[in-house]
Amino acid sequence: MMTTPTTAPTHAHLVGSINLPDADSTFRHVSEHLGTRVTRIPDGEVGERFYWIQFQRNRFDQVDGLVRVGETRIPFREIFDARPMALAAGFDATELRFPSLGYADAAIASYADFARLKADGIIPAHVRFQVSLPTPAGVIGSFVVSESQAAVEPEYEKALFSELDRILAAIPHDQLAIQWDTAFEFGMLEEAVIWGTKLTSWFADTHEGILEGVIERGVRQAAAVPGDVEVGYHLCYGDVEEAHFVEPEDASTLAEVLTGLFVEAPRVISFVHLPVPIERDDDAFFAPLGAVAWPQNTEVFLGLVHHEDGVEGALRRAATASRVVPNFGIATECGFGRGPSERTDGLLDLHNEVAAAL
Repeated sequence: MMTTPTTAPTHAHLVGSINLPDADSTFRHVSEHLGTRVTRIPDGEVGERFYWIQFQRNRFDQVDGLVRVGETRIPFREIFDARPMALAAGFDATELRFPSLGYADAAIASYADFARLKADGIIPAHVRFQVSLPTPAGVIGSFVVSESQAAVEPEYEKALFSELDRILAAIPHDQLAIQWDTAFEFGMLEEAVIWGTKLTSWFADTHEGILEGVIERGVRQAAAVPGDVEVGYHLCYGDVEEAHFVEPEDASTLAEVLTGLFVEAPRVISFVHLPVPIERDDDAFFAPLGAVAWPQNTEVFLGLVHHEDGVEGALRRAATASRVVPNFGIATECGFGRGPSERTDGLLDLHNEVAAAL
């Protein structure tokens, strides 16, 4: 157990998805169970967003110039067609016109609940509404065939940044935090294989080149968020049916991406979240983070909370992490919206228990 005294309460971070029926329920449950332990609350990624980016497949079907590859529908969760998309032969990608992607509509609707509950004193006054957005590369890398990825990515990025602009126009900036979910990028950097397919990059073919491209994109994402809105990154090794797409050997790739973002981002990065595998309480995993120059104004959250081993396991991982990461809050490795709903309140309470013990 960590014994280093602290002068401020340890905060908890919720990555995004939470298995509750709607935004109102999410805001109420989080406020009841965590109270002042959180400084941001997401809406739980409820409704069509329940499985992260999968609902974007249906948006792609509405785009003239994008076509499915394969004649037979491939069902995913019986809701989505998992066949990949390709740019239609002879179609100029710059003429692609995406419909509403759903992120702005959801955020604006959820913020209405957030503002009402805050006015009623249910959500603490200091808490911001957190909107989690995928990286354009994550969506394109997941759903578009390799031959079309380079052409389609810039157009999808424009569409997603337009969603962000709508969110920024509708929600008061002092109430808002934007989180960029960065997962597919680590699959490329670690040469992960998912369902028999190796994740490859369309913008580079070496680790160094991919890293440069990932950081370049992350910098654009930071620049798209005004300075009076918090911006953060959820760095992720995937959550494919509650499992990583690859287990990191150590935190060196996380450290590389963080260092690049901290050096090159044109604004303060408000917070970052890093995963910590359940079995890694060893110095070797955390050691690369010792080389990161942590900005003073950036909150760090470590995903060291796992329901399988509770408070004891989280404190064991925290004790090792504290040797190289000076100050940090706590989180799970990823969202927990795809776990059973019966686990939700217990996980929220576990965050509180671990934070109190720290």
